[in-house]
Amino acid sequence: MILDRILADTRALVAQRRQTLPETMLERMAEKVPAPIDLIETLRTPGVSIIAEIKRASPSRGALRTDLDPVSMAHCYVAAGADALSILTEPSYFRGSPEDLTAVHTAMVEYGPRRPLLRKDFILSRYQLLEARVWGADAALLIVAALTDAELTSLHHEALAMGLAPLVEVHDEGELTRALACGATLIGINNRNLRDFSVTIETTARLRDRVPPDCCVVSESGIHSVAQMRQLAAWGVDAALIGEALVTSTDPAATLALFREAGR
Repeated sequence: MILDRILADTRALVAQRRQTLPETMLERMAEKVPAPIDLIETLRTPGVSIIAEIKRASPSRGALRTDLDPVSMAHCYVAAGADALSILTEPSYFRGSPEDLTAVHTAMVEYGPRRPLLRKDFILSRYQLLEARVWGADAALLIVAALTDAELTSLHHEALAMGLAPLVEVHDEGELTRALACGATLIGINNRNLRDFSVTIETTARLRDRVPPDCCVVSESGIHSVAQMRQLAAWGVDAALIGEALVTSTDPAATLALFREAGR
């Protein structure tokens, strides 16, 4: 399964980075980063908030927008009304990088306006959470399918201790049960099946009612139309994480604005 290959490659890459920059040095660097923005509070507004994603490629679709400039795209998204930004830092399958995240964070700190930034990657260790803080992230993705219960609980706790909002991603009922057991209050429902890469927004419909009302719910993947945004609003979803529909659009700002209006 491709997830297994991605996780193996991620472990090897993190091991290399540890050799260059020890965890103790990362800890000292993280202490100097500005306090994070509260992602959950940001998403808890009327209607469906939008987390706009910055990515150049995906394992399922291949290249999406290889000439993408992360800072320009971030400014475009924010001007169009994005509530938060998701930035891929995985290099091999999504063609992301730490530099993408740090560049956007720096631009927002210097020129504003700031929006919560999600580090979108395959987080398997505390080291990667520290990286997320140092690079300027306010939140980090934790994929239930990639972690044991012990790892999930530990990383969820560590993220909160660092001030990061852990977006805990699930794909089915079993993973949702595990996410809630670790104390997650920010739940991402991924509409993509990791085994065959099929996508259906009905996954969000199926799992939404199983999420406690005090949790913040984000629908992820496969959101390409105004009609789908209206469905998410009807289902009481707090936010939609949208990537491919925006980065492949000839006018990402106009597309985002349409989606935002439909979710109100």
